[in-house]
Amino acid sequence: MNNLATAQQIDTAERRRYHRVAVDLLGRFMLEDESEYPCRVQNMSAGDVAVITAALPRQSERVILYVDHIGRLEGAVTRTFSGGFAMTLRMTERKREKLAAQITWLANRHELDLPEDRRHERVHPKNPFIDIVLDDGRKYKVRIIDLSLSGAAVKADVRPAIGSRIKLGTMQGRVVRHLEEGLAIEFAAVQLRETLEQL
Repeated sequence: MNNLATAQQIDTAERRRYHRVAVDLLGRFMLEDESEYPCRVQNMSAGDVAVITAALPRQSERVILYVDHIGRLEGAVTRTFSGGFAMTLRMTERKREKLAAQITWLANRHELDLPEDRRHERVHPKNPFIDIVLDDGRKYKVRIIDLSLSGAAVKADVRPAIGSRIKLGTMQGRVVRHLEEGLAIEFAAVQLRETLEQL
């Protein structure tokens, strides 16, 4: 029993080595029975993740998690709470270092936020008019106000919910903010300049 308690203390101390960062990322997770569910990651570190979802796994159940901007993560459920669960991540030290770098980037990105974010050079399309497609398939013509490799601000009559998935031309993204005349979209991945120029 003492050995078990010691192992748990070490495990907790190991997870707390990593600084937790508040994030707001969409994702999906798969349980051991291969059922899949949508989720939102609320906070994470290079050691563990807090997941918001209506579907609760079992204690210690193995979970495969796919998170926007991060990719595939694997681990086990350490606790459940009302509306979600926490999981400890299992990965190589090299992958953990990469994840820590990604989380640092995400933390800085959330401090900067769209569309004021100036991390990426602005692109000015020759034709600012483009179609957006909502998750349910509805299509609308919008005008690009501001465009970068990581996102766009568009003038639009439609106001999809913050967090909803959206396609701008061929680029997948999600709505991160409502603007006075439209919305700010963050791309699911940083785009190549060539991709934006093809618009």
